[in-house]
Amino acid sequence: MRPEKGLSSFDIFAAFPNQQTAIRFLEHTRWPDGIMCAHCDSDNTTPIPSRNRHQCNACRKQFSVRTNSVFENTRIPLHKWLHAIYLLQTARKGISSKQLGKQVGISQQAAWFMLHRLREALDVQAFKLSGVVEIDETYLGGLEKNKHRKKRKRLGRGVAGKQTVIGMRQREGPTIAFPIEKNLPEHLQKAVTENVEEGSSIYTDNLLAYKNLQGPYNHESVNHMRGEYARDDITTNGIESVWAVLKRGYKGVYHHWHPKNTHRYLHEFLFRLNNTNPHKVTLDDMRAVIRNAIGKRLTYKELVQ
Repeated sequence: MRPEKGLSSFDIFAAFPNQQTAIRFLEHTRWPDGIMCAHCDSDNTTPIPSRNRHQCNACRKQFSVRTNSVFENTRIPLHKWLHAIYLLQTARKGISSKQLGKQVGISQQAAWFMLHRLREALDVQAFKLSGVVEIDETYLGGLEKNKHRKKRKRLGRGVAGKQTVIGMRQREGPTIAFPIEKNLPEHLQKAVTENVEEGSSIYTDNLLAYKNLQGPYNHESVNHMRGEYARDDITTNGIESVWAVLKRGYKGVYHHWHPKNTHRYLHEFLFRLNNTNPHKVTLDDMRAVIRNAIGKRLTYKELVQ
């Protein structure tokens, strides 16, 4: 198997047919220079093959490749986790927990928890954008008229009752997006100044909330209300294409998600966009997810409370 050519589901099954092959891959990915204690980072360890664990001779604690990661305390075999990682990376618009459960042979509830733990692993370190940055906001949530009468908030028309998400896409570079409280000037401008380097050129629509950004930035806008979507190279089409994929996943795959979990779903979509070619996922892409899963935990209690 040649990773640079991209992997198929058949390749994943062939490479990781059982728990032991998955453990070896995960251990080599996590500790490429040799096993180190997951508690104290000592390299003075002794394997316990019968339990797929290791004994640290320095701190006297036992650990496994699952310890201190999103895989901790999981009862799902690790080769199924690897297949889930592959499926999540190749599903451009996302994969439902029901579909994932069928694919890897676990219950829908277990698949739902698994997906959220993997999304937790896909959260990457914050960075600032620069150069030319397109900025736009979108709104997630169903139409008030389509909701049950008891669930209608009666806040008005349009975006009332929906969750606001702001997105920023650097030309020829990465994209970031996250929920904000409202599309008010103080929220939008704070989001921009915290995530875009001063002196950058920012392109937005003609929302008045962006008007005070001209000082620290070279700010240009297009007027969608007048049918203007591009003026020379001034456009927000790049970030709007991100919203198109996100909305297709939201409506067509997930149908709905709780607003408190929006940031995790954004982790998923942005990781695929910034780090993975869904049509050519390699072992290196999978290793990137595994390395990012170290030091992160998400318990079921934290998820549902």
